[in-house]
Amino acid sequence: MERKVAREFRHKVELLIDNEAEKDYLYDVLRMYHQSMVLPVLVGDLKLVINEPSRLPIFDAIRPLIPLKHQVEYDQLTPKRSRRLKEVRLDRTHPEGLGLSVRGGLEFNCGLFISQIVKDGQAGNVGLQVGDEIVRINGYSISSCIHEEVINLIRTKKTVSLKVRHVGMIPVKSSPGDPLKWQFVDQYVSESGDRKNSTAGLASIGGKEIKEKKVFLSLAGTKGMGCSISSGPNQKPGIFISNVKPGSLSVEVGLQVGDQIVEVNGIEFSNLDHKEAVKVLKSSRSLTITVLTGAGRELFMSDEERMAEESRRELDRQELMHQKKMAMETNKLLKEQQEKERARKMEIAQKTAEEEDRYRKEMEMIQAAEQKHNRDWEEDWGPREQAARKSPSPVPADMIPPPPKHKSSDDEQTGLHHEYAEDEEEHGGESDSEKEKQFTPDQIARRDVRLLRIKKEGPLDLALEGGIDSPLGKIVVSAIYDGGSADKHGGVVKGDEVLAVDGEILTEATLQEAQSILTRAWNSGGDWIDLAIAVSPPKDYEDDVTFF
Repeated sequence: MERKVAREFRHKVELLIDNEAEKDYLYDVLRMYHQSMVLPVLVGDLKLVINEPSRLPIFDAIRPLIPLKHQVEYDQLTPKRSRRLKEVRLDRTHPEGLGLSVRGGLEFNCGLFISQIVKDGQAGNVGLQVGDEIVRINGYSISSCIHEEVINLIRTKKTVSLKVRHVGMIPVKSSPGDPLKWQFVDQYVSESGDRKNSTAGLASIGGKEIKEKKVFLSLAGTKGMGCSISSGPNQKPGIFISNVKPGSLSVEVGLQVGDQIVEVNGIEFSNLDHKEAVKVLKSSRSLTITVLTGAGRELFMSDEERMAEESRRELDRQELMHQKKMAMETNKLLKEQQEKERARKMEIAQKTAEEEDRYRKEMEMIQAAEQKHNRDWEEDWGPREQAARKSPSPVPADMIPPPPKHKSSDDEQTGLHHEYAEDEEEHGGESDSEKEKQFTPDQIARRDVRLLRIKKEGPLDLALEGGIDSPLGKIVVSAIYDGGSADKHGGVVKGDEVLAVDGEILTEATLQEAQSILTRAWNSGGDWIDLAIAVSPPKDYEDDVTFF
């Protein structure tokens, strides 16, 4: 099931996103989320890639990848798209107007979207929302209409019928020369005065908040309001304050250049042209004016202000790209670490398999040698049961006569292998019989005991653990480190029991005593150190490890 969900998600990404860098970034932020489990950060990062309506289905494809405990919050943070059309009817003759503003059109290569909902207005009361796309007006499709044609179509009838679907995004285009961009409704500074976060300043200039404000002016005994108004362009229709005289009544009540006049004495200004607006403002000496502060400030900016604004936006864009680059570099490092960890685990698994194979082969050799030893014993001495009945009393180990030699049976009986035979007298080594006498038959019976001569080249790099007073009850090799003398020799591995060092028996030694004996032997004169070991299968231990 999980593989099917992941496969469908990747198919959706390949279908909707062409840019490979954006695909990598999308996968990276999902991996970072599964490490941090911080859902708001994930949704914020996703919105950098899912930045147009055609990519919104990716949100639905990601939802099954979110843990169940986070899915409710995920639904709250992501846009609530609707595929079904909703039809509403508005009264154009209503004193308060339709209660909405729209943006978009064919000339902007996008549909028509609701960008403003007047609080307690008609549109809000029938359930329209900012981010709704208007598909039909009075039964006519508007997919091939420019903005002005749509406005004219709305004005043709007293009752306006709208069919809409909620998208959750709004087209943004500050000027005709700018590329079309899209903004999520929850990041949009609503012109209705609702307070929203705007990280990019797309609906407010210079990061200033747009809010609704109502002012009262009494023109009795004055020379007028002291301001000028202008109509906005097609992409931003409305009536805006274009100039304010210093020290005028407009300054006193807080009106500023760029404020949009929404209503005067109860008359809606969103559908009025410039002459009608001037007539309303001059019709009374007492005015109650509702404005949206700074809603059209970019229309009246000076060249210096426009350059400063463009510079600020460029800095914001560079900061965003820097954050994206850092996130991608961080995830690249994580990928490299994961690859190294995967390679390390494969190497460990391979070494473990090799150790198990070596142990299996050595056990087979031991069993074969034991069987051969038993056959030789029975040929020379008869069945073991008879030999046991003939000698009821125990005999000291050093008094037992050796069996007749043939086919190296003495070596096979004790399981003792000699790695060196020549020039023992020159190196001060003991003879084979003397080596065998160091241990009782019980200590070496049926065991693969080996005598190793290791050349002193640099550090030994061999670690011990256990001891007679530990749960192991013996001295065991716990680690062999790369490049040391033990590693170069190759005859001793982790798990082997150390029986003796340079003739000193360790079978009854504690860990501290064994460490001391090994250190003293390694630091003494000579070019070699002699170890007697019993081969054992590889094991994992948890005792203290000592390095030499």
